[in-house]
Amino acid sequence: MDKAKQNKTPLYSALERFRKQRVVPFDVPGHKRGRGNPELVELLGEKCVGIDVNSMKALDNLCHPISVIKEAEELVADAFGAANAFFMVGGTTSSVQGMILSVCKANDKIILPRNVHKSAINALVLCGAIPVYIDPKVDKKLGISLGMEIEDVRAAMEANKDAVAVFVNNPTYYGICSDLKAIVDLAHEYNMMVLVDEAHGTHLYFNEKLPMSAMEAGADMAAVSMHKSGGSLTQSSILLLGPNVNARYVAQIINLTQTTSASYLLMASLDISRRNLALRGEKSFEKVSNIAEYARKEINDIGGYYAYGRELINGTSVYDFDVTKLAIYTRDIGLAGIEVYDLLRDEYDIQMEFGDISNILAYISIGDRIQDIERLVGALSDIKRLYEKEKSNVFISEFITPKVVATPQKAFYSEKESLPIKETAQRVCAEFVMCYPPGIPILAPGEIITKEIIDYIEFAKEKGCSMQGPESPDVSYLNVLK
Repeated sequence: MDKAKQNKTPLYSALERFRKQRVVPFDVPGHKRGRGNPELVELLGEKCVGIDVNSMKALDNLCHPISVIKEAEELVADAFGAANAFFMVGGTTSSVQGMILSVCKANDKIILPRNVHKSAINALVLCGAIPVYIDPKVDKKLGISLGMEIEDVRAAMEANKDAVAVFVNNPTYYGICSDLKAIVDLAHEYNMMVLVDEAHGTHLYFNEKLPMSAMEAGADMAAVSMHKSGGSLTQSSILLLGPNVNARYVAQIINLTQTTSASYLLMASLDISRRNLALRGEKSFEKVSNIAEYARKEINDIGGYYAYGRELINGTSVYDFDVTKLAIYTRDIGLAGIEVYDLLRDEYDIQMEFGDISNILAYISIGDRIQDIERLVGALSDIKRLYEKEKSNVFISEFITPKVVATPQKAFYSEKESLPIKETAQRVCAEFVMCYPPGIPILAPGEIITKEIIDYIEFAKEKGCSMQGPESPDVSYLNVLK
């Protein structure tokens, strides 16, 4: 990385120059720098609405960048150690789908863990690729999926030598990392590309004490969620390419679905955040790691909770652990994670990233402070004292491995009927069902519905998990194949 170049913000600087010119706008957006919508100005401020502009020669165009956006993307590639980089304004969902659609066509096989984000399976619905799932190991105490074991990956490759790519979650929402370098090396031996969902790994590029990043491991593509740990505005993301990927073809794929009216607020935030990470990321993420480790110790000292960390590392299914992730197991105090999540929000004004059946997650990043951690620790101690109840021994994992009998595309577009969920056992699901976050489908199109999965969905609904996916708003009905 060239630190001297990284001090520049070509796109943001161009926006600032444009704002000071006071150009008369006879283009979109129709609020005309806020004059047509005073309430918007009151909400966002004059500076913000003043740079909410349309593509023009002076400001380049995301669909075909040739000047300031192109330079800003080149700086991203330099900062992240990639051959090429793209600004993405449709969230990391668009980055994940850009990766898969760039590599997979109808009937191509792609090897991936079943605990992928819904965006990956959505991409299979769009392109018609065939998933070859590797069932991740599960920590039966914590109820979370672990990483991809290299021998499972090898077996999947050997049985599917015609697969075009391997897709890896790294790190997971819970901080679990696979042996990414070994997976990349193995995949390349089989002439398969490696696509990495690095939505929760922006920070891995900026502190060598953290787990290995996708580009360092030699992956071909990586979807990086800058708005999570990177500090940019919500919905802004980047797509990184290795040296063996045709960047111009990827640009064409991206332009199939990406907006032609890209938000300059989102792109400017990517430009500014990249500079911040490049210049200050190492110290920032050292601080984040220290805060998270301090929080782990304080929470574990309460008793009843388990804030897990590097002790999970076993060299296989947990090859490494991202210490910035503060995931806390709650079931030993007799409460589901989602119940603790609700109590923290409703009684203590503390907003966690998510609560699932067994855990809550605090997303620790560059904006957190020690006093915020102290408040969380105090609230958790209070909840244990006031709400603890007898521990339930019911084991509910993050998801139950379903049996796949049809491709996501075929099932999604097939003739279907809607049935009460309790009557769907042994039928083939034709839609998605998931708790969001984390957005890992409990069921995806083409999978057999079982009584165990129905019980899981009903339990998650009862505990208050936010359910998404089906046409039925309350998930009382499911679409199944006729």
